This record gives sequence, C-alpha cells and structure tokens, in this order.
Amino acid sequence: MKIPDRLLPLLEQGLIHEVVRPLMSGKEAAVYIVHNGDRYCVAKVYKDADHRSFRQRTAYTEGRQVRNSRQRRAMEKGSKFGKEQQEAAWQTAEVDALGKLGAVGVRVPKVYAYSENVLLMEIMLDPEGQPAPRLCDCDFTPDQAWNTHQFVVRQVVKMLCAGLIHGDLSEYNVLLAADGPVIIDLPQAIDAAHNQQARALLIRDVDNLTAFLARFAPDLAETRFGQEIWGLYERAQLTPDSVLTGRWRGSNRRADTNAVMREIEAAAREARMRRG
Repeated sequence: MKIPDRLLPLLEQGLIHEVVRPLMSGKEAAVYIVHNGDRYCVAKVYKDADHRSFRQRTAYTEGRQVRNSRQRRAMEKGSKFGKEQQEAAWQTAEVDALGKLGAVGVRVPKVYAYSENVLLMEIMLDPEGQPAPRLCDCDFTPDQAWNTHQFVVRQVVKMLCAGLIHGDLSEYNVLLAADGPVIIDLPQAIDAAHNQQARALLIRDVDNLTAFLARFAPDLAETRFGQEIWGLYERAQLTPDSVLTGRWRGSNRRADTNAVMREIEAAAREARMRRG
C-alpha cells in the first residue's frame, strides 16, 4: 500500500511505525489503521479544504474563541495566513472537544497525539476484536434500538452539560464498540452558550439519531428528546443524570404583539426625552 504523504512525517518522527490499511474515508478526513510499536490505533488524516464536502462552517464556528489577536484578525480578513489558521482551528477544535468530553465521561476515543494535520486516536473494536462498525452498518431488535438510543441520548446530555453540541450527529458517526456506542467526528462541535444555532443543531442531532433507530423501533418516532433536553438546559435544570421522558409540548400561548409594540414605543419615547 502506498503510504499517504500526510503520514510520512509521523513515520519519520517515530509517532507511528507502520500504516496497516485504510479504514474509511469521509467528507472531512480519511482514516487509517496504524501501529506505533505499542498498540494499534487510528490516524485521522484531514483533507485539504479543496477536497472536503463539509460546507457552511460559519454556523458551527460562531462563538468559538480565538486566543491570539493576530490570528483572529487574519481569519476575519480571509488572508492566506488567516485561511491556514482557520484550518488549524477547525482541526484543533476536535482535539480540544475530545479531551474535554473524555474528561467528563462522554464516550469518545482517547487522543494519543496530534501532529502535521493528523490526529492519532484510540481504535474502537467490536466483540471479535475487529474495528467497530458504525450504527448505519448494524441491525437492531426493537429493544436494542431503544437501548442504543437511550445510551447515545445520555451522551448528548453529558456533552451539553459540558457546554458542547456535536452539530453533525447521525448514524454515520457513532461506532458500536464491544462496550457500547462511541461518538466520533467532532471538528464542528459547537459552543452551546455562544452559538445562535445551538438549539436547532442539538434538536437536529437527536432527531437524526431517532429517525435512524426508529426504523427498528417505530415507537421512537413519537419521542421528542431533543426539545426536552434543550428545554431543561434553557431553564438551567439539565444535569448528566436528568430523568428524560421523550415527551415535550411546545407553548400554545400566542405572543402578545401589541404589548411588545407598546414596550418598544415606550422605550423610544424615553430615549427621545433623554436626548431632548
């Protein structure tokens, strides 16, 4: 097998000793099984911007903090240096998210190293010791579907309690390992408190998972866990152990637009009085 150019520096540095085989290729990266002398792991090789299909990053990067002011200005201007910094920030966001989530007990792969646009991570295995399949490659009984759904939803809750939302969760980025589901692919993870799309993206994540598993357990289609989770979060009542029912009813109360207009007019009159 021809060794990908991006992995050659890691071989030279001794971070890996052998590239075993490709594992999968997605819209953001290609993943390889590698060996580093002590263990097998996976190497996630990020694709160049021109060869990716992940679009509309702005919705995901809103609210992210850039510590270096020079980098922030360059990214805002869209210079060559700025674009390079955007790429680096997109990739290191995944490294940061994996570390943060792993520390609070969310089921994500362990990070071993990040170098030369390559992320070395723990390889997740199935009961036979083979690379764990994605949910989309598995069949479930109704009970298994419900249990899997409940397990992953609990991970979503833990993530939100840690301030993060996956943002692109689906059956394609949850692995079914021997000891349970594992969430992967987090470069687009968003800051729940500072992103205006947070609610919509959280609900979409849960709805994607529900729609897939409802193929095996149709009753799941009647649940509204995403809305329930966000409602608890919004009221500062969400904890990693919050009891969830999957039931949610939106408010039927109509907005009093006349009252809103009266408040706006009163504020305008007060502003005019202060100026005059």
